[in-house]
Amino acid sequence: MSIKWIDLTVDDAEGVRDFYAAVVGWKVEPVTMGDYDDYSMLADGSAVAGICHARGSNADLPPVWLPYFGVDDLDASLERCCTAGGKVISGPRSAGPGMRFAVVRDPAGAAAALIESA
Repeated sequence: MSIKWIDLTVDDAEGVRDFYAAVVGWKVEPVTMGDYDDYSMLADGSAVAGICHARGSNADLPPVWLPYFGVDDLDASLERCCTAGGKVISGPRSAGPGMRFAVVRDPAGAAAALIESA
């Protein structure tokens, strides 16, 4: 499957957001998380990445650029992940209407997300 999204979860989302806006030229679009905003980063008017605060449901995510790989069956993929020597480190949880994701580590320790959409 293909990469569906990429995001970065860090303590200082505003500072990192501003860094990528300056260095890469992305525009910033706030995404309300209730009492704070995370950020969609836009290129040519389209959302291409996210920069998120390491709090709430994202508190346990590693501070790395995290690709979201599309899968047809999240539960089956998570089972295969664990059988193949990987580990589920967060989730599964909702990613919006009809979408669920989980963050995993592969046997080498690299993090990635698996996302299923209806």
